[in-house]
Amino acid sequence: MLCALLLLGALSLAYLQRSAAEMQAMDVAMQRQAALGMVMEMHWGLAEWAGLVLMWAIMMVAMMLPSAAPVILLVLGVYRRRGGDDARLAAGLFVAGYLLTWTGFSVLAATIQVGLHRTALMTMDMQLGSATLAGGVLIAAGVYQWLPVKTLCLTHCQSPLGFISSHWREGRLGALVTGARHGLYCVGCCWLLMAVLFVVGVMQLGWVAAIAAFVLVEKLIARGLWFGRLAGSALVIWGMYLLLERVSG
Repeated sequence: MLCALLLLGALSLAYLQRSAAEMQAMDVAMQRQAALGMVMEMHWGLAEWAGLVLMWAIMMVAMMLPSAAPVILLVLGVYRRRGGDDARLAAGLFVAGYLLTWTGFSVLAATIQVGLHRTALMTMDMQLGSATLAGGVLIAAGVYQWLPVKTLCLTHCQSPLGFISSHWREGRLGALVTGARHGLYCVGCCWLLMAVLFVVGVMQLGWVAAIAAFVLVEKLIARGLWFGRLAGSALVIWGMYLLLERVSG
């Protein structure tokens, strides 16, 4: 299972790198056309939406699997100790349930992104073009780090053993449901942090890696809650700076 997780993460990173390179090449081509007085409009239909869903889903795999690995490996260990033909299948269903939850988030994120593109609030390099909206997203993400719901979700994510003892379900369906429930806590913990990607650039791999590393540290260190709140305060200050800059400009 560990090798499978590493392989899945590596494939996800490879896909993101290729997609980022293709997007950069497209952006350069559009800039050249604009310099020649040619304007190319991007159509945001069902096919483009589906491509964004795939992109977000793979990005969530790459970003969240490292922080979810302790719970996944713990579940695998439980099934191994029990033995039986269904051990690997049940462990796989747990992972599937976890990823299914993040896929649901990806559908929502892609839908919002298409809406932003259609209303010209997002640039072709997948970054918010409105300083006011960007500042609002940063402030919301920062404030969320201090809310009780964030604390609740982070507590579950920080304690794999506690989560398993409280939410364990038997059987194949139980494994899928348990994985999905853990995914819900992770989404509740990190969804507004993922929204920060709209501000810094959805396919900016440096920021993708930075946010993934932050999520990992927040969940693994003993004082992860206060580490997250400190980062939340920084996001609020950043957001207020963008808003003040917009007003003064």
